[in-house]
Amino acid sequence: MTQRLKVGIIGAGGIARGAHIPGYLKLADQVELVAVADVARQHAEYCREKFGIPAVYDNYEDMLAAGGLDAVSICTPNKFHAAAAIAALEAGCHVLCEKPPGITPEEAQAMAAAAQRHQRLLTYGFHYRYSVEVETLKRFIRAGELGEIYMARVTAVRRRGIPSWGVFTNKELQGGGALIDIGVHMLDAALYLMDYPEPEQVLARTYQKLGSRPGVGLGGAWDWENFSVEDTAVGMITFKNGASLLLETAFAANVEQDKEMQVSLLGDQGGADVFPLRVYQEKHDTLVDVTPVYLRAGKPREAEIAAFVRGCLGGDAPASNPREGILLQQIVDALYRSADTGEAVRL
Repeated sequence: MTQRLKVGIIGAGGIARGAHIPGYLKLADQVELVAVADVARQHAEYCREKFGIPAVYDNYEDMLAAGGLDAVSICTPNKFHAAAAIAALEAGCHVLCEKPPGITPEEAQAMAAAAQRHQRLLTYGFHYRYSVEVETLKRFIRAGELGEIYMARVTAVRRRGIPSWGVFTNKELQGGGALIDIGVHMLDAALYLMDYPEPEQVLARTYQKLGSRPGVGLGGAWDWENFSVEDTAVGMITFKNGASLLLETAFAANVEQDKEMQVSLLGDQGGADVFPLRVYQEKHDTLVDVTPVYLRAGKPREAEIAAFVRGCLGGDAPASNPREGILLQQIVDALYRSADTGEAVRL
């Protein structure tokens, strides 16, 4: 294919300006950014002026109807992911949708069905999969270095990191708080390393202890009076293959570190912590720790965009796929339902 991939952006907020648009611009020999749409037209106009995107729309329907697009990035609040993705797929576009797939499992299923029906790529913005640590450990796992992975621990905790921007604390628009925003990143990374086993049962609790009152925000003051999501979530997930996963995530918690993003795995031949990468094994009657002396520097978000572009142009499919999006959305939904009811949820 000699022509460049024609890409449109749906949603012109921070993630579009900070990750998607710069990622595409770095691939200018393969990509032409031709349009951007946002219900707040001034945000789209800003992108036109800053990045030189020629066409501006105040809704994605008009952008898609204008035609000429091969692919889109969806960078809207979670509530609008599914409708925008399905419309883009029906218009013949490949889709890179920011995480999570949507708010409900039914939305993720509808998105997957649309991708299959129209034979287009659908992938999600789980950029931690493209970190050098995850990519390296995945190679170790494929080589059998960890053996059977039977347990994982997932941590995505900030000391005082409630977002002071965007709509991250609005339950109607986002579907939840820490779990569906930062927790899903580490949850997806763990599930990816575990080959995405099918979930069996979920038990969870959520808390709103710090977000609904004023406090010190390391990223600025948040809108505590309209804080409608959980600031903390904890849960346990069991899988049909016998494995289990413990999860802890928080926008704000009384802990030592400003931020901890970690995946830990236990296998019968070895264990690992991912960030930074360390592998723990027993070899030749000796307990050993394996620590890489060199890992190439990488930019996961740029790698994610590049993988999407390669897939659209006929190369290997991106790492994240619609089936995994459905499973992840089912788990997140079950965690919230368990927290609401106080009961374990079987899947």
